[in-house]
Amino acid sequence: MESQHQTETRGLNRTMLGKLIVIAVLMFGFGYALIPVYKQLCEVLGINVLTQPDGTVSLDKNTQVDLSRSVTVEFDGNAQGPWRFRPVQSSMKVHPGELVTVMYEVVNTQSRTVNAQAIPSYAPQSATPHFKKVECFCFKQQTLKPNEARQMPVVFFIDPALPKEVKTITLSYTFFEVGGLDKTAAQ
Repeated sequence: MESQHQTETRGLNRTMLGKLIVIAVLMFGFGYALIPVYKQLCEVLGINVLTQPDGTVSLDKNTQVDLSRSVTVEFDGNAQGPWRFRPVQSSMKVHPGELVTVMYEVVNTQSRTVNAQAIPSYAPQSATPHFKKVECFCFKQQTLKPNEARQMPVVFFIDPALPKEVKTITLSYTFFEVGGLDKTAAQ
């Protein structure tokens, strides 16, 4: 009786396994078939289209950039310590909403390692909430080895909500030493 029960159980298990395999194959086939259906549906509706009918890639412009106006951004650098600090370029014209990168250069003129920090300021003051930095060397302290030169980026955009009367913004950094002398240099 035991062997007949085991035989029946094995038979039921094989039947169940067969059914599960058929279901898995059908699910895979259904998922695979959805790819061209999804592409066709997106093409008909005009959504999520990455390629043109001729096969070229569509690179749409950023619609948040206000091309109807431009703002002059002036760059300034002030050094309070043992280094040379300056922007690589003195100014540029940007459109509000446009992502821009500008470089600042610092050279440690000392024969010792220094820790430094940059503090930004903006003019006019009304532009401050509209000047949005994505990446900036001012976000953290910089450690400069003896006689090290470094270029540091500032990636920013100007919020299109900037008042229309603001035509020029000055971004100024003061770069100063933090913590005084390096302990190993003092010994």
